[in-house]
Amino acid sequence: MLQYTLRRLLQLLPVIIGVSLLVFFAMHILPGDVATLLLGDRATKQQLVQLRHQLGLDKPIWVQYWAFLTSALQGDFGVSLRTNHPALRMVLQAFPVTFQLSVAALLVALAAGLPLGVLAGVRPGGWLDNAVLGVSLIGVSMPIFWLGLMLILVFGAHLNWLPIGGVLDIGQSVHRITGMPVLDAALEGRWSAFSSAVRHLILPAVTLATIPLALITRITRAEVVGALNHDYVRTARAKGVRERGVVLRHALRNGMIPVVTVVGLQFGLLLSGAVLTETIFSLPGLGRLMVDSILNRDYPVVQAGAIVVALVFVIINLLVDISYAYLDPRIRYQ
Repeated sequence: MLQYTLRRLLQLLPVIIGVSLLVFFAMHILPGDVATLLLGDRATKQQLVQLRHQLGLDKPIWVQYWAFLTSALQGDFGVSLRTNHPALRMVLQAFPVTFQLSVAALLVALAAGLPLGVLAGVRPGGWLDNAVLGVSLIGVSMPIFWLGLMLILVFGAHLNWLPIGGVLDIGQSVHRITGMPVLDAALEGRWSAFSSAVRHLILPAVTLATIPLALITRITRAEVVGALNHDYVRTARAKGVRERGVVLRHALRNGMIPVVTVVGLQFGLLLSGAVLTETIFSLPGLGRLMVDSILNRDYPVVQAGAIVVALVFVIINLLVDISYAYLDPRIRYQ
């Protein structure tokens, strides 16, 4: 297991380099001029040339990439072209908000998706199975931006049950410990701020959870249906094991590997795909930072954000692979 983990960690390097290569060249082939965006249309030609030289944009693109790569491997992603702040620090300050939102969305998806999938799989073809499949299909097909706006309209504007944006109520504040308002408020013991942070998190988490919830439900249902037809399930029933134990201990447990795989992939996608949700609910997360940086051609911030997301994504999938051995004792990593 240790050798397998070390080998997978070594595979991080070419993945990160590949991501940096794609992001770097994608940003540089976009139309527009960074110097013009920074100085404005009224800048003189001499000022534009001077700024391009100062930023190193007048050098060949391969030279620019090599300079970026050698600095990035040392943890230096440069400074933001807009704010002149370290790019990596800006990314790490915004990332906890996105991480908190992704974890909350995944918990919502698991809390609803697993029970619905099991209930649908126990009696395939029944009315509950058809209803669950229909609702999950709607969840996959429903645009996130439309759902977010409808939730704001109904639960925020009309019923006034939940806040429609931000991370805390006006007048509430918490000291930055982890960067996640819910966790920071709990660590400080400020339960009014904790309640406010949780209420602000409900609508965006539900909005972001719709697609992973539908996928988890359908995968769980399919695995339970398949597992209930195996011989070990018939043997368990013949021995007098209660139906609940048959479903949970035998059918669901033996079908968890595909579910865990989907959960790991979806969590990585949630981290990188929360742009619309963060924009709709005015959350200061990594998604909004990346969009603003792309529109302003802020190369260092975009590159730092992409590499951080890729690194987290690979680590999550490594943890998923390791979990297979605990879910199925027959799996051994050599």
